[in-house]
Amino acid sequence: MDHKALTGQTCNHLAEVTTLHQTLLAEQKVHDDLIALVNAAETAGFQLSVASGFRDFSRQLLIWNNKFTGKRPILSSEGQPLDVAGLSDTEKLFAILRWSALPGASRHHWGTDFDIYAANLLPADTSLQLEPWEYLTGHQAEFYFWLRENLPYYGFFFAYAKDLAGVAPEPWHISHIQRSQAYMACTTPKIIKSVVRAASLSGKHTVLEQFETIYTQYITNICQPD
Repeated sequence: MDHKALTGQTCNHLAEVTTLHQTLLAEQKVHDDLIALVNAAETAGFQLSVASGFRDFSRQLLIWNNKFTGKRPILSSEGQPLDVAGLSDTEKLFAILRWSALPGASRHHWGTDFDIYAANLLPADTSLQLEPWEYLTGHQAEFYFWLRENLPYYGFFFAYAKDLAGVAPEPWHISHIQRSQAYMACTTPKIIKSVVRAASLSGKHTVLEQFETIYTQYITNICQPD
């Protein structure tokens, strides 16, 4: 598999997908299953929309660097902004990884993973926050419960369904079972390390120092499909 596709440095593995509500990029072999899921959701009364799909390396790097350098807040496990003044670089690193992937290791690089919501359930004058309460008890709850029952029939699963002491639970994040597993199987420590070493990554020394833990706790440590 193309290492650049694994690490978000190309979009040659992607195809344009036009759903009922938007046009976006997805991995070529995910196209039909994504369309089927959107259509099924529509039949059930939900306007399935993608808040975030493919995200390239540059975009992930910007998110990471802005958090590490304090230009963007780092959130606690409860989703509240942390006071980072007293945190070591290692503590900042693991706090960032709860909500944001290491550049080169984001599942959003593959075009197999999507952050989704039902646009018709979003209250007027309300911005989607992608916070767990919205899906568990808030305006997206009905949609989330429908997804829990129906995702597997269309080839998708929740990669972060539960807290496994790595990435925080994300009830909005769906992964294509077959294709994401294929990409994950090829995403080796060697490939990610080489990308990290070549990047202008804030905290690079700490990332490489803690890489074994990052790989096992935040990259490969996901919930498995039923």
